[in-house]
Amino acid sequence: MITTNTIIIIDLEATCWNGSIPKGQVHEIIEIGICLLNTQTEEVSKNKGILIKPERSEVSSFCTELTTITQDLLDNEGISFNEACEILRDEYQGYQYTWASYGQYDLNMMKKQCSFREISYPLSENHINVKELFTKTKGLQKKVGMKGALGILNMPLDGTHHRGIDDAKNIAKILSWCITQNKG
Repeated sequence: MITTNTIIIIDLEATCWNGSIPKGQVHEIIEIGICLLNTQTEEVSKNKGILIKPERSEVSSFCTELTTITQDLLDNEGISFNEACEILRDEYQGYQYTWASYGQYDLNMMKKQCSFREISYPLSENHINVKELFTKTKGLQKKVGMKGALGILNMPLDGTHHRGIDDAKNIAKILSWCITQNKG
């Protein structure tokens, strides 16, 4: 159930290449990992990986090595980016709640792809950059990646790193820790 104590956690995976982008292709979102964090109970719920069929690029072997996502998987199980945005709007009411991601990339990529596709942005303008919040809360000199943050907190990395469905849950653990530390 979505309440005022809810923060939506999102982690995007996108097409990528080892080297330059092939001619005629662009970075496109291929998975939206999402879950809900109840800031009162620390419960994580509605964890889902929304697979998206790219329209202007193909999944490279490098991208598959990194994410485990194949072009075949997206061809068979992926939906359009527009349909994915509808899920964020309808099922998660993304426009009503604060959302969070690890770093600025996900925010920028969502806005860029919505703008390019002329799709209304399905999320709230209230965004938490968990990477910055963790750096500040922990008093670090340098920002660290999600996996590094989990290591600093002695928390296991659950699932497969660079799969949105799993990384969303891992980000929720880091954000939950930050909220707990900042309550006092």
